[in-house]
Amino acid sequence: MTDALHITEIFHSIQGESTWAGCPCVFVRLTGCHLRCRYCDTEYAFHEGQRRSIDSIVDEVVAFATPLVEITGGEPLLQPGVHVLMKRLCDLGRTVLLETSGACDIASCDPRVIRILDIKTPGSGESDRNLWSNLDCLTERDEVKFVITDRADYEWSREVIQRHDLAARVRAVLFSAVFEQAPGLEIAGCRGLPLEDLARWILEDGLPVRLQAQLHKFIWHPQTRGV
Repeated sequence: MTDALHITEIFHSIQGESTWAGCPCVFVRLTGCHLRCRYCDTEYAFHEGQRRSIDSIVDEVVAFATPLVEITGGEPLLQPGVHVLMKRLCDLGRTVLLETSGACDIASCDPRVIRILDIKTPGSGESDRNLWSNLDCLTERDEVKFVITDRADYEWSREVIQRHDLAARVRAVLFSAVFEQAPGLEIAGCRGLPLEDLARWILEDGLPVRLQAQLHKFIWHPQTRGV
């Protein structure tokens, strides 16, 4: 079915990531994911939510009167109807961001959609699932994200962007540190990486990347949902 989607939540917040960070944004979080990243902070999106018509989703998004919309998950591209939703929102003049793992084919996305491709690092435990042919589909409107857990992830990501000349091909290459958790709150034993460490490595190497902090986790408690 392409006239309905399984939706975990729809909410209005401040965009916390990408080059659009700081902008008011409507988020549509789809249910379901075929990956199990060690540091995942939205495991509730694996199974929660309900099936809704695309008409009802569009009506709720439009009611916020906010021009920026992000389609996220879970992994939104697992549901074929997401392409119908994204086209509908683009037709209504919305700027549509798609946050997707590097494990699903992005070639069939509406060309008006800004794709934020999350290339999985070894520290995620899912780097063998990356679909490398996606890199050939990227344009200067798209963004690429690497979530860094440690120095080994940093060096792996540095090699990937250099080998594929990513900084010259996309709007931005984003380096995001796994958010630091207090002792006892680690996710699957992954406590996180200090932003200061990641910033220092980027500066030492002169990498053409953007350091990304998860802004929403500084505004609200890191485990707050719907923000």
